[in-house]
Amino acid sequence: MLRERRGGVNGRRVVLLVGTGNNGADALLAGVHLRSRGAAVEALLVGGEAYPQGLSTLGAVHGITVDARSDEGRTAALSALAAAELVVDGIVGDRGSGGLRSPADELVAAIPAGVPVVAVDLPSGVDPDTGESSGPHVHADVTVTFGSFKPCLFLPPASHAAGRLEFVDVGLTDELPAQPLVRRLTRVGVAARWPVPARTDHKYTRGVLGVIAGSDTYPGAAVLAALGAVRAGVGIVRYIGPPRVTDHVLMAAPEAVPGFGRVQAWLLGSGVEADPDQDEAIGQALDSGLPCVVDAGALEECVKRRAAGARSVGADGVLMTPHAGELARMLDMLGHEVTRGDVETRPMFHALWLAREVEATVLLKGPTTLIANPSGWLFSQNDGPPWLATAGSGDVLAGIAGALMASGVGAMDAGAMSALVHGLAGARASGGGPISAGQIAEATPATVADLLRLVSEPPSGDRPRRRLSANGR
Repeated sequence: MLRERRGGVNGRRVVLLVGTGNNGADALLAGVHLRSRGAAVEALLVGGEAYPQGLSTLGAVHGITVDARSDEGRTAALSALAAAELVVDGIVGDRGSGGLRSPADELVAAIPAGVPVVAVDLPSGVDPDTGESSGPHVHADVTVTFGSFKPCLFLPPASHAAGRLEFVDVGLTDELPAQPLVRRLTRVGVAARWPVPARTDHKYTRGVLGVIAGSDTYPGAAVLAALGAVRAGVGIVRYIGPPRVTDHVLMAAPEAVPGFGRVQAWLLGSGVEADPDQDEAIGQALDSGLPCVVDAGALEECVKRRAAGARSVGADGVLMTPHAGELARMLDMLGHEVTRGDVETRPMFHALWLAREVEATVLLKGPTTLIANPSGWLFSQNDGPPWLATAGSGDVLAGIAGALMASGVGAMDAGAMSALVHGLAGARASGGGPISAGQIAEATPATVADLLRLVSEPPSGDRPRRRLSANGR
């Protein structure tokens, strides 16, 4: 928790952690600006030669410089940090690699709990391109990034260390590569892609989703998956499952239709246990050539079939939705020794690995959700509160994604769009407190309505339904 602060900058004690390169220079210039507003500023030099002009300008406005590389300087640096009211991290930037080394690691560890940290471009010590960290790194409350968002700001675990992101446009847009490494859909981006029915649509043209989910042990998974799809606006849900679970689904969603019939997409596996009838139905669905959202109890069968070459639909027709433990298990099935900890440490690497191994789109669930496909495309969504980590939340997410795929949205877009809507619905339901998965589903229609207000309506009131390929192109 940040310490509560009131009043202005004047008299505040600011400590700059200054390395070489542009990040250290930016930290020094920030210190000069804060000093001009009355803050007491100390710059702690933790690397090689710092930006000479920045040092001289800070000295000219009576800022203090401490060389933290010497024993005497380190003692003074630790004393400065103990009294700090704000720390600016300018140690290393987008050319850094590996964790922080001495003396930076010791100084970062000495930042008092509750003192806000502002990072320049990225939290020092994380890998700029992968979001991985092999050692000590900064945990920022705010990261101010210049020119472009660095990939690590969207990629866990580094994204969890970045805090709130603030972007400063410095005119580099035209110089950047045409294709980014990782993307994040905004609210407007999702609204522009959402499949809105035209006046001439009916329940069949709006999308029919077959749902094979639930078991006698986990009937709620089927209920929540069906509710997620219904509340996201699918035309019809056809439910296939055990009789007792069917009763639960129809009680919660009387608009659902039991039994097989024509569908445009499938949602498979949420809450499914070993059941010969459901296993056979899942196999038929995977072989149908129709788009599939593959969750929980259907993941293993999907991986087996696709690894063996049975790929009736391409990568943009299959959205696998594992959490870290399930993804590790899938890779282990393919002969790779991978643990859940490995996936959590290198989530981008492992999500792309599975996507390429089985030629499918992979939505890796977590505090930051990653969506990866075999071509190396990545979406990163971080739109909900920590309260989303509750039983059944993933079933609702699968239902929202299934509704989108039944309406013609490709797996890549469906993964990112459903993650954003799921997160915002969770925030709406939470209001800052605990939530249940059912509340996430109930909040979905109002969440979608809020998003659609962000894009203008055509004068006729008739908006054509959007059927998009991956990446909204």
